Amino acid sequence: MLPPQPSPVSFEHLPDGLGIGVASPRLTWTLPAGTGRQVSYELELERRGGIRRTGRLDSAEQVLVPWPGDPLTSRERATVRVRVWTPDAAGPSEWSTPAAVEAGLLDAADWQAVPVGADWDEDPEGERRPARVRKDFRLDRPAARARLYVTAHGLYEVEINGRRVGDEALAPGWTVYPHRLRYRTHDVTAHLTEGANTVGAWLGDGWYRGKYGFDGGTRNIYGTDQSLIAQLEVEYDDGTTQFVATDRTWEAAPGPILTSGLYEGETFDARLHDPAWATPSAAGTEDWTPVRTGARDAGTLVAPLGPPVRCTEEVTPVTVTRTGDGRHLLDFGQNLVGRLRVTVDGPAGTTLTLRHAEVLEDGELATRPLREAYSVDTLILSGGGPLTWEPRFTLHGFRYAEISGWPAELTAGQVTARVYHTDMRRTGWFECSDPLVNRLHENVVWSMRGNFVDLPTDCPQRDERLGWTGDIQVFAPTASFLYDCAGLLDSWLTDVGIEQLPDGTIPWYVPVIPGEPMWTPIHPGAAWGDVATLTPWTLFQRYGDLELLRRHYPMAKAWVELVERLAGPTRLWDTGVQLGDWLDPAAPPDDPAAGRTDRYLVATAYFAHSARHLALAAAELRFDADSERYAALAAEVADAFRRRYVLPSARLTSDSATAYAIALAFDLLTPEQRGPAADRLAEIVLADGARISTGFVGTPLICDALTDNGHLDVAYRLLLQTECPSWLYTVTMGATTIWERWDSLRPDGTLNPGGMTSFNHYALGAVADWLHRVVGGISATAPGHRRLSFRPRPGGGISWARVRHDTPYGTAALSWELTATGMTADITVPEGCTATVELPGCAPLALGPGDHALDTAELGAAA
Repeated sequence: MLPPQPSPVSFEHLPDGLGIGVASPRLTWTLPAGTGRQVSYELELERRGGIRRTGRLDSAEQVLVPWPGDPLTSRERATVRVRVWTPDAAGPSEWSTPAAVEAGLLDAADWQAVPVGADWDEDPEGERRPARVRKDFRLDRPAARARLYVTAHGLYEVEINGRRVGDEALAPGWTVYPHRLRYRTHDVTAHLTEGANTVGAWLGDGWYRGKYGFDGGTRNIYGTDQSLIAQLEVEYDDGTTQFVATDRTWEAAPGPILTSGLYEGETFDARLHDPAWATPSAAGTEDWTPVRTGARDAGTLVAPLGPPVRCTEEVTPVTVTRTGDGRHLLDFGQNLVGRLRVTVDGPAGTTLTLRHAEVLEDGELATRPLREAYSVDTLILSGGGPLTWEPRFTLHGFRYAEISGWPAELTAGQVTARVYHTDMRRTGWFECSDPLVNRLHENVVWSMRGNFVDLPTDCPQRDERLGWTGDIQVFAPTASFLYDCAGLLDSWLTDVGIEQLPDGTIPWYVPVIPGEPMWTPIHPGAAWGDVATLTPWTLFQRYGDLELLRRHYPMAKAWVELVERLAGPTRLWDTGVQLGDWLDPAAPPDDPAAGRTDRYLVATAYFAHSARHLALAAAELRFDADSERYAALAAEVADAFRRRYVLPSARLTSDSATAYAIALAFDLLTPEQRGPAADRLAEIVLADGARISTGFVGTPLICDALTDNGHLDVAYRLLLQTECPSWLYTVTMGATTIWERWDSLRPDGTLNPGGMTSFNHYALGAVADWLHRVVGGISATAPGHRRLSFRPRPGGGISWARVRHDTPYGTAALSWELTATGMTADITVPEGCTATVELPGCAPLALGPGDHALDTAELGAAA
């Protein structure tokens, strides 16, 4: 009997193959259920009118397999399918369903388009009214195939003949624009018609020239122009191609968006909007004027490495309350990131004001934490009948919204909150018998969604929203379990490498924008800069992508060598600006770096940890000399750490939970020191009633430090504490996302008075990685989860847990439940993988692919 077909192949880390920027994209597929493992495969490539097969290749590889032919050329389209051989089958499987891949514009010479925008005077330091640009053109006959390659200086939304192209938001996203500006490829064949056609685009400032950053923000960070770069290529059935590219023949006019900013919000005057503006029949075309053309190095235009930002969910309000003065207060029941869509009718000139906030204070929107991100959208009605509207070029972080000026009674069905984030594929799930822990996990998921908006930001609501390196460094293990974020983080790490200073310094946040006086000029800082070494390694472990590790290796190496120079012969990094255990709950609200742990202890510990991981990466990449050198360096730093920071009693010079957690988790102690240090860590935790006493550095490490050193019960007590500060305190206070501070909302209901009081900040949610591995029980023991460990360690009264992760090879799952005689466990090992299972009280057991039902009572009897 032949095995059924494998899954369709996927390309790189992309959701589809249209417009790929890699000439030789790697291929991944999963095996059909019940096949066990692959011993051989064959690929079939159909391109250029011919079919080529590789023949049978003896290999078990099925993740990121090399491209089977010559590199693709620009615009070239191919289909790929695979069949596999498994050990017990009589022959190969059925062929997979064909998957299409199409190259984007791979060569700078392929681009004819130039940036085009409004040619009128603007105040570069003030709010500028966004323009729209358009172009009329004709097609003499039906299009056989049409592609739009498009990007912008700023933000864009394109229409062809009045129909929206694509569904992404805030395109093209935020990269280090001078070096990398993403373009996207759209199949627009169905948008076109024989005869007259019109292509047009809305433009917005976005990150490119909008006001962004701290203390009032900075305008024009990347330029003063607001421009579209678009190239429409129409192919006919005879093989000829017609080009419609942005050039001086396009036209521009002010649009009905009066103002727009990522922080400020958007104002839209419907009286100024002609819905047919991007059609050949548009009225008022005399208002359109010739565009101003600009310049762009086409060599900096790059295809995406991951999915775009999209609306992924719609949430209706759970309550609508009318205030005495006619305002409407809406509670959506969930802190989220997105914008409101309203359907409303009223007289011309009626003005609706939409305000947003994460929490209430004294029954009103608490806007102080937003600082200078005003988050106000304004809609002016045309009087032309019912209108459905939402802003285009802004996002807000909010649970609550206030609407003023609604012309009648507002009902819940007239307003929807639309949730926006990078449209990553969900890959991880967890639940257990404790509903508070389940809500905590959901809060982690929602915070990740709200902050993975094209890049990993710290918070989504106030005047910041930056790609902080330290936040994602600690959260990447959790993120890569919950969602397939390989493409997004690979792209962002590319920008980290671009922004790395010549001496090896990694910025505090990427892309870099002005941050005086604290963040500019840039200083090297532990935990933040270590994103260069630790996050590529995490992604390699989770996705098995050796080339990703190779691409970012020079950045990691430059970082470690910088710290080596700063530490000098002592191997102690005990100088410079350090954030230490940022936001230790004992730190003053106005000085979050002033925690209980010596910041140079933290810096030296991370030096050792990064050097060790650089050695591991070098070994995987077969850089043997580097591997030996950095392993020796790591050992030298660990020895220096012990001499400086470990007392003869095995106590640390900083007698804090974070100090012990980092020393234990980073393996910086001798075997004789580990036991006393772990005992002291447990003592510290229990002496404070199992409340949290760690910040950004210690929090992701403390549960593992306890669990792996004989104090699992204390880790559970820490997890399940509900008094402030603790993870579950936030849940009992109604949190639906992770807070920046443990007491962002204080027990008496007042807001933390500090200037940093975000209610959506994923970093402290890094504990979810421990939930997945220890409470749930699934962890990878080989890159890409080719080998897995199923080892649940129950405690804290939790009687059952279920965890599932879609690995590159397929779904891994574990569902366990305590019984009167021990534990039962249902386990799924992905096809092509192997696993070790270790249930409480039982010897380790090797399992192959498939579903397995185990009972410790039976396993113990068998032993």
